[in-house]
Formats: sequence, C-alpha cells, structure tokens
Amino acid sequence: MAPIRAVKDYLKGQLCVTLPVSTRKWTGQTIIVTGSNVGMGLEAARHFVLHDAAKVIIACRSQEKGLAAIADIEATTKRTGVAEFWELDLCYYQSVEAFARRTLALPRIDVIIANAGVLRDSFEMAEDNESHITVNVVSHMLLALLVLPKLRETAIVTGKPSVLTFTGSFTHFMTEFPERNATNIFEGLNVEEGARMKSSERYFVSKLIQLQIMREFAKQLTASEPKKPGKVITSIINPGFVNTQIMRHAGAMMELYMKLLRVTMSRTADEGGRTLVHGAEGGEETHGQYLGDCKVADPSDYVKSEEGRQVQAKLWRELMVKLEKIHPGVTQNL
Repeated sequence: MAPIRAVKDYLKGQLCVTLPVSTRKWTGQTIIVTGSNVGMGLEAARHFVLHDAAKVIIACRSQEKGLAAIADIEATTKRTGVAEFWELDLCYYQSVEAFARRTLALPRIDVIIANAGVLRDSFEMAEDNESHITVNVVSHMLLALLVLPKLRETAIVTGKPSVLTFTGSFTHFMTEFPERNATNIFEGLNVEEGARMKSSERYFVSKLIQLQIMREFAKQLTASEPKKPGKVITSIINPGFVNTQIMRHAGAMMELYMKLLRVTMSRTADEGGRTLVHGAEGGEETHGQYLGDCKVADPSDYVKSEEGRQVQAKLWRELMVKLEKIHPGVTQNL
C-alpha cells in the first residue's frame, strides 16, 4: 500500500494545488496524442491546436469518436485542418505497426503523448497478454521503438529534443506486485487465477510496470546518444485522479468508490490535460522522471530500491524479447 507520505502528497496535490496553464507556443510542431478522443487526452490535443501546433494527430480506435473530437476542437479553437484522426487500436499489434508505418510519411514528429489506456474488471486476453499489459505496456512500447528513428530525426533537424511521454498513475504505489517473483513476469501475468481484477489491482500493476519500463527506456536512450544522435526526452506523468471515462469498464464497487472521489476531489479533464502538456514540454530535468502536479515527483520507494532496479532490468529484458518476436529488428532502433 502507498505510504502515508505519498498519500498526503497526493491529497495535497488533488485538493490544494492549482495546476499551471501553459502559454508555450507549439508553432510548426507535429504532436501525436493517443487516446485523445475523450477526456484529458482530448483537452491536451485542444491545447496544442489552440497554441499554434501545425498538426495534432488524434490517435484512437473509433473513427466516429475521433472525428467528433476534431469537430469539438475546431469549434472551440476556430482552427481547422490541424487535428487529424488516425486509427490506432492498442489491443492489436498489427494496428500499432500500421500506425507507425503511416508516421514515416510525416516530415517530423516533435511530441508523442502515450495516453491511451484500459481499466476493466474482467480478465481478457489481447494478443499474447492480458489486456491491461498489452494496451498499457507492450503496445505503447512497440509504438515507441517503431517511431524512435523519426523522433531522433526530428530532433536533429529542429536542433531541440523530441519528447515521448507516457500517462502513468499514482496507483503504482498501490500494489505489492507479487508477479515480480515469477520466473517470467509477463507469462506470470497471463495466469487468470490471482489476477485481482475486481479490485482493479491489475491496472495498478500495469502502471507500475509502465513506470519501470520507462525508467529503463530513459537509461537506454541516454546510453545510445553518442552513437545515435538526436536527443529524445522520455518521462511518465501522474495526472492525478481525473474525471474521465477510463472507469467505464471497472466493477460496480470500484465505480461506486470513484463516484465518491469525483464528488469530493477529482480534477477536471482540462486540469488533467495540463499535466500532459507539461510532460510534452519536455524539460531536460524531466528525462526518465515520474511527474506529478506539473513537476518532477518521487515514485514509490520500491521503484527506487535495489529490488525495484533489478525487477526493472528483468522486465526490460523480457519486453525486448517479446517486441523482437512481434516485430523482428525493432529493438535495433534503440
């Protein structure tokens, strides 16, 4: 469980912190936001369009919802032709690969916000893993490695770092992550018995793994810079508890609990979007960091511990093997 200090910091952020509204201009930039048809992803996309981005890609599963999001953005920003819908279904690796191939035709990619996610109370497989792991972890890292060369290329051309940031969660504090002791962690996560779906702990586990993978990814990016120029800054964002639709597939008890939180302490989608924009700004100090309340924050003690570092390295090794099987050669992009 989360320590008292972490809970106090979380509550202070939710109840007492006013998140800044960025005034930065995004002139000429191409920005991809996954899961941006609703909620804080939509609000972040709206912000980029409003602040002069050249192209904002609304990456989501449903064309109908994506086009509705674009109509909403255009109506409020009075800018047309900037936001585009691109289909992306993170439940399917072929969809991720097709999306990544499409990005090759773009002149540049300055920012990717890997925001899409899933939270449900039933055990469902998607490709070769339980769906939380496929969507929240594997598919986003597959996309990250596939587009990494374009991000580096953009950084060289523009003379400033590109940014790849992930939407994480405070809930990484809220799991003991027993699967970390499995001989193969990803295989252990495919065992339905003991998956703790009704309590939403599988979502918490996926967000912890996502954080650990990001930290290792940042290390790999830094180590590769001498041989592969074009700096890419990566980070993970805790947006706080935001009133969005991600809970729509949670169980009845969790939904009741979340309704109480919505009334008492939730952030609006616009406020959540501000945290995504902060991550997208990609200051050097954010590289490899866990961000909260629009600043660098502390992850859990486990993440920073020696055991956490060892599990982080093990997760990374397993994931690289998995990604090579999905898309041979993709790990050479590091």
